[in-house]
Amino acid sequence: MLVGVIAACEIGFWVVLAAGLAARYPLRMRRTGAALLLAVPLVDVVLLVATVADLRGGATAGFAHGLAAAYLGYSLAFGHSMVRWADERFAHRFAGGPPPRRKPRYGRARARYEWVEFGKAAVATAIGCALLLAMIALVGDAGRTAALTGWTARLGLVLAVWSLWPITHTLWPSEPKVGAASRPPAERARPR
Repeated sequence: MLVGVIAACEIGFWVVLAAGLAARYPLRMRRTGAALLLAVPLVDVVLLVATVADLRGGATAGFAHGLAAAYLGYSLAFGHSMVRWADERFAHRFAGGPPPRRKPRYGRARARYEWVEFGKAAVATAIGCALLLAMIALVGDAGRTAALTGWTARLGLVLAVWSLWPITHTLWPSEPKVGAASRPPAERARPR
């Protein structure tokens, strides 16, 4: 049942976000759009309440409970940037806003970007692990929460793998390819 709640919350996140942006831009209902965008985190509250209620009801913690903690951690850490990402695209498409920002592709700017994203992943891991430990303490029975202990290792492994991107971009920064795109504009405009 809890896996279904997690799926519904993920779908609900995007539905509430899309409704808020649609109200804000195409429908030009600024207050309604703002209220819906402020309601996006309530989807996470629904998942948290469902998870706690399931554990308090005597359920043995399983894969879904750990997944719920991981989902909540990543949703809280990356939620704001996902809302900003979607808002930039809606503003550009429906309100004549500037083109959406793209992530840097090369050099130090790309390495900095990857470290910021890694920082968000570290925050997500910390939140997820804190929720897992809180669930373990809430239940108070090691036999019923053994599956949650394994999730802390999973989240740590995900973070360790994630660290490869910023490290790689720091040690071996990517450079633009030499070719037509790197030539001066006047040179590119000349007919051949």
